[in-house]
Amino acid sequence: MTPLKPYLIRSVYEWIVDNNLTPHLLVNANGNNGNLPTDYIEDGKIVLNIRPQAIEALSLGNELIEFNARFSGKPMTITASVNAVMAIYAKENGKGLVFDQENNDGNEPPPEQEPPSKPSLRVVK
Repeated sequence: MTPLKPYLIRSVYEWIVDNNLTPHLLVNANGNNGNLPTDYIEDGKIVLNIRPQAIEALSLGNELIEFNARFSGKPMTITASVNAVMAIYAKENGKGLVFDQENNDGNEPPPEQEPPSKPSLRVVK
């Protein structure tokens, strides 16, 4: 199956925009294979405002998130890998999703569990 994470990002983005709030992405800049404005990275992370009025040509793909924006008046194409996205949330109230950083690609199967043992019953008189 394809990873679930890009679908969750797209759905939460739509939910935030439908509620007239400002969607923000928290991206791990150290784990990103894309292009980010390095002047705005703090502690290896960057928060990106992806409000439709603030950006152009947004593409929320299965592997990459791409859009055009201005930083200090300078136009820039931003590219962030979906695996580097740590959270998507509304700026105004913080509601959204935080992604598990241990299983970032969402493709790992759940851990195997021991089969349940047979119940043991005993007669009590």
